[in-house]
Amino acid sequence: MKLKLPHSTQNWVSLVGATIALISFFMIVFLFTVSSIIGKDNSYLGLIIYIALPAVLVFGLILIPVGMWLKIRKEKRYGVKETKDWPTIDFNDLRTRNAFMIFSVGTAIFLLASAVGSYEAFHYTESVEFCGKVCHSVMKPEYVAYQNSPHARVACVECHVGTGASWYVRSKMSGLYQVYAVTLGAVPKPIETPIKNLRPARETCEECHWPQKFYARKLRNERHYLSDYNNSEWDITLTMKIGANLSALGLQEGIHWHINPDIKIEYKAADEKRQSIPWVKYTNKKTGKVFIYKDEDNPLSQSELDTLETRTMDCMDCHNRPSHNYRPPAFFINDAITAGDIPRDLPMIKFASMDILGEDFPTTDSAHKAITDYIYTFYKDNYPEVYANQKDKIDKALNGILKTFDKNIFPEMKVKWSVYPNNIGHLEFMGCFRCHNDRHKTDAGKLISKDCNICHSINAQGPPDNLEVAAVNSSLEFRHPGEDVGDQWKEMLCVDCHTGLNP
Repeated sequence: MKLKLPHSTQNWVSLVGATIALISFFMIVFLFTVSSIIGKDNSYLGLIIYIALPAVLVFGLILIPVGMWLKIRKEKRYGVKETKDWPTIDFNDLRTRNAFMIFSVGTAIFLLASAVGSYEAFHYTESVEFCGKVCHSVMKPEYVAYQNSPHARVACVECHVGTGASWYVRSKMSGLYQVYAVTLGAVPKPIETPIKNLRPARETCEECHWPQKFYARKLRNERHYLSDYNNSEWDITLTMKIGANLSALGLQEGIHWHINPDIKIEYKAADEKRQSIPWVKYTNKKTGKVFIYKDEDNPLSQSELDTLETRTMDCMDCHNRPSHNYRPPAFFINDAITAGDIPRDLPMIKFASMDILGEDFPTTDSAHKAITDYIYTFYKDNYPEVYANQKDKIDKALNGILKTFDKNIFPEMKVKWSVYPNNIGHLEFMGCFRCHNDRHKTDAGKLISKDCNICHSINAQGPPDNLEVAAVNSSLEFRHPGEDVGDQWKEMLCVDCHTGLNP
């Protein structure tokens, strides 16, 4: 039996539209069924199922009424037959009944599929898979660093979007520009940190972390290796004064005093990355005391200060790389040696690693080749006996170097430790020294001290066979590794020497 439909549907545009819509619909159903049965995540399959094919389906559906309108318009223009501006709905007409049934059933199926598809599309675009894998080459550094971070089980949108419809819409509008940038190859290398666009920490970090909770002091053990022949071990144990010594004091002392609800810390930054801070304001909400500190080495006039944004300090001012931290070679090589990925008893391996990892490479493949050639040549030319007798250790060390290199340095996107300042600590970047540098003073002479013992105390330090250990409830004065340093470090900032390539 031939299916009879209104005369206006008999045109090539509507036929093509119907064909496109049907094919797209069945492909969506087929791929969705296959992906559900297989149960494997595939970022590009999700992109096709929930975004690409639905767009094609809607396009096909739009072509159907467009074709009908064009045909009616054409017939009316050339007087082929009498036409009416609006369709006549007459259920005594078989064609009208067929069209109505197809439209009703099709609309019901389309609305149901749209509801399911929209729900799935929403969750897909909010997934870590979508954020990290769709634009694979562009987002690879962020995705790899995220997977090796303490927040690897926290979805990207929890921090970058958060809750609320307004922020969701804002993120999708921002995403349109990102799609444009990726398509046209206009993505900056390295990708700029969205420091201005992130939500306040109280709306993201504090959804899980409770600022008012007491944080006990934390014992931290670090193992370093010197760049000498024996890769000499140098250990240091510190008590990190995260909170007060006594729990009853809460946040009255310690590093997290900065987020004490009774204290308000404000500052002005002279640069976009917030590394230069010429002005700091302290307000005690209980007593009403206010202190304003200004950087003596970077004085700005009041008119210049008035042009700068006044920001209230929160978690992100110190923890600015909580999930995308690219570690310096000195630290990731130390960890690789400690983990056994790089043999500690291979002479000069720390020195050789630091010497080559400081170079810039155009691609990951060229980096692997350059590192491989350098390590083999280094031992062949300088330590031929080691090269001849310990080739297996050199091979293992090389594999360990390349493995940890791939987690922290990404040449294609020009991403490495030095391009993203990390404000936790004070070695490779200013970090704490942005304010705690003995240069920020009030008019009365009160300063923000850089005394190391404010934030941590040293319990033990030195080589394991000659470890210097402090007595209970006391601390050691920091002793810099190496005989050639002396006491010069006391007059300097760590960043004056440390670049990420020395221990």
